[in-house]
Amino acid sequence: MKKLTKELKTIVDAIQDKKGKKIRVVDLRRIDDTIAQFLVICEGGTPNQVSAITLSVGEKMREKWDERPTTVDGTRNNLWVAMDYADTIVHVFVPDCREFYDIDHLWEDAPSMEIEDID
Repeated sequence: MKKLTKELKTIVDAIQDKKGKKIRVVDLRRIDDTIAQFLVICEGGTPNQVSAITLSVGEKMREKWDERPTTVDGTRNNLWVAMDYADTIVHVFVPDCREFYDIDHLWEDAPSMEIEDID
């Protein structure tokens, strides 16, 4: 994966606006029978930050691309929120949940891009 699409760039920018960390973009287009073309995985340090990141992604995608997620799950406790944009699924974790569920490992065969943290 060499370059982010405009929509992926918008998602990454929205995450970084709220100081999201350890952003990874996974390209699933070459893997058969996947539920999406891309995964964006990141973390926020607390449930409040996970909530802020989720809201930021939703706002920016709506403003810039008139896109709304078909489903958002996990906002009740904000430990792991998944936002489904059909071709792209955004996962926002607190660190302990990301480590426990280890979805990064599930897709290690797919090309991916690590996005450098902004402080």
